Amino acid sequence: MNRPNILLICTDQQRFDAMGAYGNDEIDTPNLDRLAGQGVLFDNCYVQSPVCGPSRASLMSGRYVHAHGAWANGVGLPAHERLFSRSLADHGYDCGLVGKFHVGGACFGGRLEPRLDDGFRVFRWAHDPYPGSSENAYHRWLRAVRPDLYEAAAQAGSGTGFDTLPTEFHYSRWIGDETIDYLRRSRDADKPFFFVANFFDPHHGFGAPKEYVDRYRGRALRGPVTRDQELAGKPPVLTEASHRSYAGHARGYTEYTGSELHDVRAAYYAMVSLVDDEVGRILAALDEEGLAEDTLVVFTSDHGEMLGDHQLMLKGPMMYECAVRVPLVMRWPAGLPAGERRAELVQWVDLAATFLAAAQAPPLPGGQGLNLLPLARGERDAPVRGWALCEYRNSGHPYDEPVHTTMLRHDRWKLVVYHGAPSTTRARSGELYDLEADPAELDNLWDDPAHAVARLELQELLLDVLVATEDRSRPRDAYW
Repeated sequence: MNRPNILLICTDQQRFDAMGAYGNDEIDTPNLDRLAGQGVLFDNCYVQSPVCGPSRASLMSGRYVHAHGAWANGVGLPAHERLFSRSLADHGYDCGLVGKFHVGGACFGGRLEPRLDDGFRVFRWAHDPYPGSSENAYHRWLRAVRPDLYEAAAQAGSGTGFDTLPTEFHYSRWIGDETIDYLRRSRDADKPFFFVANFFDPHHGFGAPKEYVDRYRGRALRGPVTRDQELAGKPPVLTEASHRSYAGHARGYTEYTGSELHDVRAAYYAMVSLVDDEVGRILAALDEEGLAEDTLVVFTSDHGEMLGDHQLMLKGPMMYECAVRVPLVMRWPAGLPAGERRAELVQWVDLAATFLAAAQAPPLPGGQGLNLLPLARGERDAPVRGWALCEYRNSGHPYDEPVHTTMLRHDRWKLVVYHGAPSTTRARSGELYDLEADPAELDNLWDDPAHAVARLELQELLLDVLVATEDRSRPRDAYW
């Protein structure tokens, strides 16, 4: 089989259920749903962190957070960590990226993300649509084609924002245009390609072009998944975050009215539908260029969004399904079946191994992921783990008392351990959910005597998983 082209389409902060193919009958995602129908949909894909930087570092390095060391947003991936895109380039692929990357380090306060040895010949970096470094490729483009819109959006209090610009000048449309330009004109036609289209939507702040928001504003949308006093039986930091998100730096769930929560969900869905339209345009370009048959298209996201569920907004130390479970769809007409679903637990750390296997390239020397192609094909001996690991280490705005959480998903269970000094309250708290009996994660069984044995067994399994995923890639020269 020939080496396929690889097109990775990645959104930012898209929960797994923000797609019709995952059972959401409120959201319009016809192009993503069609992609799923033409390929393989993974029902249980977990990211390695509920925040951007560590999760994306795991994607690019194929390693768990505690192995690669980029433990929080603003912490760069160490220079010695090898990116799978570098390996693809060395193996004869023409590599390109447009949009967000968030792997090299801090991108805050006008900082320019340090460039890594990434192998990208085309690198159209634009961390987000908001004012920042002049090196942001989207800003340069917008200033060139519509300087009036750029100036209005960049000026605080102007009533115009980057996220609500007209569709033809929006960041997501720019991502679509740049991707299509690469497919039609910029790629090296003598090589297979690997291209990453990194959308910023549906990241907060919950805005989209008017035509998309209007699709949802008048609809009766389901409210947040929660119940009265839900957080009373859960770790105290969740109540803190309910009152003020991001360790006090952003609005919390309790500060929103019911109508505001509806509008947030409507805007979130609008952003996803905008991305969906751009995905449709990109897939059409693949068809028109005769590339679809031999291109592995992967659609996914770096983490989810609470969106008011469990009386929480945004992201952080939360390990609920809507925060750490993401969409994953793979379509490759020449190499994968169509219209299949896989229920096995898979992880973002597996994507690097999958891409390299598809390209018939050697695995990463310290890679920790599994090649998902055998599982996608339905092969009986396909390797599977049976567990998934996610880590949060006081990322973003730090809490006064540092919050470190680790999640283990195994069988019907989800365990979330809150780490800290032995004398702290958070060190003695945690979460345990039976996802078969309680898929909404409303009943915390951590302190339930009837589930003490299950909790102990899962905590022991977590220790084994952490040891098994240590970085032992350094060669051993002798026994002593």
